[in-house]
Amino acid sequence: MASLLGETLFEISGQGPAPMKDYFHLQITKSDVIWRWWKISLRSESTKPGELRESHPDYLEDSLLQSQVRVVFGPRILQHTLALSKGQFDYLERLPRRLLLRIMTYLDLEDIARLGRTSRSLRKLCDSDEFWEHTLKAHYNTVPDGVDVLANELGWKTVFFTSKLQLQKQISRQRQRTEEQNNQERTEFNITNLIHITDNDRGDWSALE
Repeated sequence: MASLLGETLFEISGQGPAPMKDYFHLQITKSDVIWRWWKISLRSESTKPGELRESHPDYLEDSLLQSQVRVVFGPRILQHTLALSKGQFDYLERLPRRLLLRIMTYLDLEDIARLGRTSRSLRKLCDSDEFWEHTLKAHYNTVPDGVDVLANELGWKTVFFTSKLQLQKQISRQRQRTEEQNNQERTEFNITNLIHITDNDRGDWSALE
């Protein structure tokens, strides 16, 4: 699992809260916590950026730096950096997307709901069309024709939670709308061709006269 971890575990940049104008950058590697800052001032254009580098154990004891991280990036980011410095890594989010999707198909729907509440990125994945398409096709032995078209209109999650009876009705309506649209397009095409032929015939008659 350690191979899933890159050299940089976490990185974030941003400007301090008003009225502060300074710019900050926080980076956590496998061994260090790096805190950089740039003084933004008309009077100090030549001021070089500052940098503080500490080991994970030192950062856990540095209440002053923790306070700065909280002020600039908020308490949630602070707690995340403390967890990383303690070696508490979220391996799940670092899995390849395709592998994670495959694992998720074996979870109950209640577990999917819980998983979606653990982080923003996992919530996005749990709500994605990619996941619900994969889940629906794995859940049913056969998928009715027309489901793909309906899913493009309603979304795969909505289709998954639609009863089979309602699904068949909606597919039937979708096919009817598609057929009516195709008939209308064919009619318009035939009328256009007829007008074009009639115009050409008129040209021929003029020439004969």
